[in-house]
Amino acid sequence: MVQGTGSDVGKSLIVAGLCRLFANRGRTVRPFKPQNMSNNAAVTDDGGEIGRAQALQAQAARQPLSVHMNPVLLKPQTEIGAQVVVHGKVRGNAKARDYHAMKPELLAAVLDSFAVMRDGADLVIVEGAGSPAEVNLRAGDIANMGFALAAQVPVVLVADIDRGGVIASLVGTWDLMTEEERACVRGYVINKFRGDVTLFDDAIRIIKDRTGMRCFGVVPHFAPARLLPAEDAVALDAGAGQKQTAPDRIRIAVPRLPRIANFDDLDPLNAEDGVEVVIVEAGAVIPADTDVILIPGSKATLSDLAALRAEGWDIDILAHHRRGGVVVGLCGGYQMLGQTVADPDGIEGAAAT
Repeated sequence: MVQGTGSDVGKSLIVAGLCRLFANRGRTVRPFKPQNMSNNAAVTDDGGEIGRAQALQAQAARQPLSVHMNPVLLKPQTEIGAQVVVHGKVRGNAKARDYHAMKPELLAAVLDSFAVMRDGADLVIVEGAGSPAEVNLRAGDIANMGFALAAQVPVVLVADIDRGGVIASLVGTWDLMTEEERACVRGYVINKFRGDVTLFDDAIRIIKDRTGMRCFGVVPHFAPARLLPAEDAVALDAGAGQKQTAPDRIRIAVPRLPRIANFDDLDPLNAEDGVEVVIVEAGAVIPADTDVILIPGSKATLSDLAALRAEGWDIDILAHHRRGGVVVGLCGGYQMLGQTVADPDGIEGAAAT
């Protein structure tokens, strides 16, 4: 099981890389993530939903998509609540505290799916979520050490050196683990290293002295990884999907909605030469020299429409349209371009129109 010292440390791509490595060696390998929180989802052959990262990992493993690869998917709708998808189907909506009460029941569903994935496989590579150091959420955990202990799987930690403080992140994570959890850990991997790797030799010794953990390797920074779909909107904070292009480029402005969904739909546009995709953050105006305004998908259409108006982006969009500019909506963004949006049953949040 691959767990991280934090979010966005590269767990998903490490797992994808391992899946392709073992698939190339002729092994039957499958990815598995007990619980994922993301509004970037993929659809399985039987119409269920799983995290987009698990779909990428399945592709790397050359395996068909299955709802059992990601038995619990949380799709955030508000700051404190999410839609709960179990085995590919919507179970309902839950606030954070209510969800924690559901975890013991969900662990059984997770272990059932893990058994399905193990059947006939040479190897199942499991990905954790967030970090096992979040001990305030440890009770009833199904995503990290709670699952590792229940399924009796070994753990490798991944730490991101690119963000700084990598020694502290590893030693701190180890310090916060129980003895039972530490017994699961076989070692760690340093991810996203730039420069002379021998400069990290002393750090390996220090980490060994502090924790006893073995270093399995140092993975170099891999710039083309930005071309692969990101798991969730955390990647947007680092400017994922943006690039500089020639002055005669086509500029596409995308207002970043609070509950933006499936934003990797923008990847094909960003891959085009002569196209610049600009993510417009809250508090910024949509650039006047934009050629196209693209309103992205949303997991909470009505509340994101309200947020769009609160930012004044509706004024920018109307002004752009009056100047003859193109406006495109994807999924929830397309709904926002209509005359009326109604959610009378409160599927995506509070019932409203």
